[in-house]
Amino acid sequence: MRLARPHAGMLFGSGKIAELKARFEEAGIALVLVDGPVSPVQQRNLEKEWQVKLLDRTGLILEIFADRARTREGVLQVELAALSYQRTRLVRAWTHLERQRGGFGFVGGPGETQIEADRRAIDDEVVKIRRQLAKVVKTRELHRAARRRVPFPVVALVGYTNAGKSTLFNRMTGADVLARDMLFATLDPTMRALALPTGERVILSDTVGFVSDLPTQLVAAFRATLEEVLEADLILHVRDIAHPESEEQAADVVDILESLGVDPSVPLIEVWNKIDLLDADRRAALLATDARRPGVHAASALTGEGLDGLLAAVSEALGEERVHEVLHLGFGEGRRRAWLHEQGVVTAESEADGGFALSVHWTRRQKGRFEAI
Repeated sequence: MRLARPHAGMLFGSGKIAELKARFEEAGIALVLVDGPVSPVQQRNLEKEWQVKLLDRTGLILEIFADRARTREGVLQVELAALSYQRTRLVRAWTHLERQRGGFGFVGGPGETQIEADRRAIDDEVVKIRRQLAKVVKTRELHRAARRRVPFPVVALVGYTNAGKSTLFNRMTGADVLARDMLFATLDPTMRALALPTGERVILSDTVGFVSDLPTQLVAAFRATLEEVLEADLILHVRDIAHPESEEQAADVVDILESLGVDPSVPLIEVWNKIDLLDADRRAALLATDARRPGVHAASALTGEGLDGLLAAVSEALGEERVHEVLHLGFGEGRRRAWLHEQGVVTAESEADGGFALSVHWTRRQKGRFEAI
């Protein structure tokens, strides 16, 4: 019988807890995963009752992220998310919370409980990590500013975890980024130059895979990593079209892009990846032009099938017409003037009428961004 609502202290009813305990003991289970949120009290009670280690959805994702992080920024992001998560779960780490220890006022004060001391230690560590991350973010912004001065469009790969983004990235650029059949193989953004069939050069960016119900700690922690998507001139949404829940995964990705604040005017191409896993009839149907929706390209990052058409579509999407215009900015509009130079769209500049006259050569999208400053 289904519970009307989760049990506040134990999550499950007493009968189900006893049934699961017997099954765990019989099978020698040492780790139990719960696909959903589990409160600190529920986790402590269930671990005590079942004599196993228990992880909820957030805890499992954090464990995977900790195993995948490689760069300094990735490691710091994971540590920050893990500390935020652990701070709420100190209740399950201590069985002596009734104990108090004295103090002299400058180390927690008299009567400070152990849990208060641990929370304070975590808070101090969070502050330290955030300072280190601020330096990393500043360095990333300097790199981003340098790329703006070199007017190469940025193409960002996004998609659900394990959709094949890194395999596609490697196929298109000739790189050797880690690409495996596992969740969150990529945590750290990677960028490479890519030459399109037209000869135009672009920067291709591989990003962390998305997942449904991404824990809030991770959304906040990895926002800096995902900022590369906000700077993109074109987004390639890579989908595992062979996955039975491909539509649901695609909807989750769209929701996360919206929550990040991605400009809806930025063009997006759906890449229906892994067609090599489909039967011949369905693969042929996807590859037929009249069987696809506009803005969709079926391909296989593993075999390279369909990638010529995808690259042609990327060239077309980035081939937005540029126009020449003359702008007049006052001396007080230094921020807007600096933005134009960062974008590499200024072709000539002179002082005139108490300000600057700038000749620019830009796209409609760049003009829209400028007007929003």
